[in-house]
Amino acid sequence: MEKLGLSVILSLMMLMIPLIAYSKEEIPDQVTSIEKENTYTQMSEEDATIEPSDEVKELLEDAKIDIDNPVLIKLLNESTIKPSPFAFGYRANVYLGHWPLSYQSESSEVNWDFQMVNVNEINNVNGEKKEDLFYYQIEEKHVKGALTAKAEQSDQINQMILQQARAQHDLPLTFHAVVGKETKSSKTYSVPESKIGKLKAYLPAVKDTGQMTLGEVYLELKGSNKKIVIKNVTKQEIGAYIPVANHLTFTFETK
Repeated sequence: MEKLGLSVILSLMMLMIPLIAYSKEEIPDQVTSIEKENTYTQMSEEDATIEPSDEVKELLEDAKIDIDNPVLIKLLNESTIKPSPFAFGYRANVYLGHWPLSYQSESSEVNWDFQMVNVNEINNVNGEKKEDLFYYQIEEKHVKGALTAKAEQSDQINQMILQQARAQHDLPLTFHAVVGKETKSSKTYSVPESKIGKLKAYLPAVKDTGQMTLGEVYLELKGSNKKIVIKNVTKQEIGAYIPVANHLTFTFETK
């Protein structure tokens, strides 16, 4: 029996190995990290995950619907409504508002050339020898993420989508990526004589799409007990473009 149990565990571990390998991000050769070279200090957005208190965790379990909105969980953690143990027969419904409750990602992929942020060029048409071209950021560029559809409480939805996208990609995701002016790279690209060389730089972004669950949240007080009640639940297909900070995709061409 022990041998059988061990073989089952080993089999499960073997099945998990390809899943672990798959989660490792495959970065194309033309993509370069500029974390050290970037003249703009990119502030990383902290993970907005908030753990529910023991009491709130119990309420969420009783609600029978997933709630992972960190803002709502924080509100419930800080709630001071506590029914009196002597409030026999007391009933009340406290309306907490209409909230995005949870987000379930259905697809998440990287667009490595999401937005062009810079072009460097050398005209060597009349040149007598090859010239070297390298990346030099001419202007400071800001690339902001956005939802794929209009939605109320977009800041909360951004946090929820970002949280799930980060779980799927080993990349510095942010809704506001900046490439500083005069950022440069030492790598050179050769432009032959009688040619024009162009080096374009693109900032990547993740497109994450899925389903958002929304609903009206009530805190129901009944005697000495309280529970969370969700009414008028709706689902909305939504997604977001989330830039990748401190990474650039380079394309070089001559003509």
